[in-house]
Amino acid sequence: MEKDNHRFETKAIRGQMERTGYREHSAPLFLTSSFTFPTAELMADTFSGQADGIIYSRYSNPNTDELIRKACAMEGAEDGFATASGMAAVFASMAALLKAGDHILASRAVFGSTHQILTELFPRWGITFTYVDPEDIDNWEQHLQSNTRMIVLETPSNPGLALIDLEKAGALARQHRLILNVDNCFATPYLQTPLMYGAHLSVHSGTKWMDGQGRVLGGLVVGDAELIEKVRFFCRHTGPAMSPFNAWVLSKSLETLAVRMDRHCSNALRLASYLEAHPGVLRVSYPHLASHPQYELAKKQMRLGGGIVAFEVQGGAAGGMAFLNRVRLCSLSSNLGDSRTIVTHPASTTHSKLKEEERLAVGIRPGMIRISAGLEHIDDIIGDVEQALGARGG
Repeated sequence: MEKDNHRFETKAIRGQMERTGYREHSAPLFLTSSFTFPTAELMADTFSGQADGIIYSRYSNPNTDELIRKACAMEGAEDGFATASGMAAVFASMAALLKAGDHILASRAVFGSTHQILTELFPRWGITFTYVDPEDIDNWEQHLQSNTRMIVLETPSNPGLALIDLEKAGALARQHRLILNVDNCFATPYLQTPLMYGAHLSVHSGTKWMDGQGRVLGGLVVGDAELIEKVRFFCRHTGPAMSPFNAWVLSKSLETLAVRMDRHCSNALRLASYLEAHPGVLRVSYPHLASHPQYELAKKQMRLGGGIVAFEVQGGAAGGMAFLNRVRLCSLSSNLGDSRTIVTHPASTTHSKLKEEERLAVGIRPGMIRISAGLEHIDDIIGDVEQALGARGG
């Protein structure tokens, strides 16, 4: 990727494809499955790799190419690939680079579907893993095996918002020549850039903050060109490519990512501060809240604290359900990263497939609520949360 010295916001807005002969100001849609060639020779050269060109939208498309170029510029990555969903990106970032007999060192605090890949799918193909404590990275080295090939982590974690020291993770990966694969979905490239700390891959669910309005599905893997080439080969022949329309939507969405995340983060911080002082709340987790056990780390590696707040209400699972049933403004959904504030009960939804002891090990208690702070006025968000907590408390 060509070096771009512009700042983040400018890269997101001005990193669009070359204009066509119509000189359009905004990038057009290329809703076509295939592309033509003026000669048989050029077609043959393109298929063989001797000539540059677009062959088929499962392989590449002007819209997906633009999105990838923007994401790479934001993250400081050499190359990338866009997938049909965030989980397709997570899966491809591992499956494309591992083989039977390989071992993964994985943070215990990963998304529920990532847990299912590690525990249910990869064992069928002879790929093993070991979970490690996300907050005890100094002891990760003792869990390495001779066949360990990759470190998989997400920071901040979903939904407990545990942080992992990316600088230490990068150093560990370099020392043992491992691939460091970071799920950067909760932070987005605006708040955190894992590649600058030594990560080889940064993975995103574009469905979340990148889109920001709950419209489309999509995923991205960006990182070292050599690794991305293997991801591209894997995806080219297994088919989890992003559609041109979704790529167009996401590319346009990135133009407002910075201003949206500023508002999401400021709303989340004010909401977390309110919840921390509420007598009906047992505990609150938010990376840029001074009470967060990894507050200093969060300030070091995250520009802002993100748009997610996790907190625990009294009454366990019943208390959590009662809270959700009393909200009026906020939406009940398992999604996040929307312009609308969303609340969910992780133990019964996103992480319900984990055993109770597995949930407790990563801080998912029965009364935990995850709030994705939207773009509504913060006083209205707090007002809805307040009436729901007040009603719950009688």
